[in-house]
Amino acid sequence: MTYESPGTLLRRHGLHPKKQWGQNFLGDVATQEAIADLVDPRPGQVVVELGPGLGHLTRHLVGRGARVVAVERDRDLAPVLRQELGTHHPELEVVEADAARLDLTALSRSAGRLLTVCGNLPYHLGSPILFQILDHAAAVERFVTLLQREVVERICALPDTEAYGLLSVLVQQLADVRLALRVPPGVFVPPPNVESAVLVAELRAVPRGPPTSPALFRRVVKAAFAQRRKTLSNALKPIGDKAVVQAAAEAAGVALTRRGETLSVEEFCALERALSAAGITDGEERSTSGE
Repeated sequence: MTYESPGTLLRRHGLHPKKQWGQNFLGDVATQEAIADLVDPRPGQVVVELGPGLGHLTRHLVGRGARVVAVERDRDLAPVLRQELGTHHPELEVVEADAARLDLTALSRSAGRLLTVCGNLPYHLGSPILFQILDHAAAVERFVTLLQREVVERICALPDTEAYGLLSVLVQQLADVRLALRVPPGVFVPPPNVESAVLVAELRAVPRGPPTSPALFRRVVKAAFAQRRKTLSNALKPIGDKAVVQAAAEAAGVALTRRGETLSVEEFCALERALSAAGITDGEERSTSGE
């Protein structure tokens, strides 16, 4: 099949990038190939591509033996995918759905195996889509996502660094992560105002910790990073009775005089387990937006 740039394809189909949807189409062939190599689709695998757009990355995923499920919410682009690729690649299925609400567990159950998830994620929806993947982590074996570089750096950050925060802890608790590729603005149509990077996350067979209650764990981590300069003693006030939290922290070996950004993932897990053992539940989510 002849390669056509995003601009050419858009013009041929009478379309334009939707700025309000954060559409930046990946047009550089070498970058597409590099990302496809990181995804590494193989026979027998099921690859779920989120936001395939015009199908430029999709072209490099199909034909390698894996079944590819392309999830596109833009009803103007889904027909383009079917017309340009679907008739040539029977292993490709185009699904019109919102990636931020996609039931990956149901897809995995239907496929009878764990999923590999990939995609060029819109910057304004990167975090919601990541949280959706984490909510369905038991259905996913790895994910390879193109995101704003600063977001990938935060996810991969180590404790007691400026970038370390909510996303770092929540993702690293479930996965081994690395920044695999830096991607400049010029390879996109239209080019964004920021640099991008590819995150590779391998879901762990046994999550770090693990916490007793994932919901309480997330609530504790959100509270710890809600105001970074606060000590844990102040940050965890919404979690429960001060004396109960103090006793749980002592049992976990975590001093409440520390700040949240100094705790490792394992220490957050230990703190959650102690809080859970002390009778603290996930409760009602408060306004602890984290980052």
